[in-house]
Amino acid sequence: MSASPVLIACWTALAVLSTGTVALGQAAASGLVSIAILVLAVAKAWLIADGFMELRHAPRLWRRLVLSWAVVLAIAISFTL
Repeated sequence: MSASPVLIACWTALAVLSTGTVALGQAAASGLVSIAILVLAVAKAWLIADGFMELRHAPRLWRRLVLSWAVVLAIAISFTL
């Protein structure tokens, strides 16, 4: 059984984004670093939704709802910073 090249690319991108999140977490705490971490989190949510959940093949409404949830959550968190 061979893995899909799309899933391998998604997994690799998630590993790189997770490493970036950890590296940014080790940096000095500032508003800009916090925003960068939130951007990476939204990118990871997008990869999970489109890659692993395969929402790129789903109806547009469901895809937009799932992808917008991560953006709305990141915006709400950024207001509390």
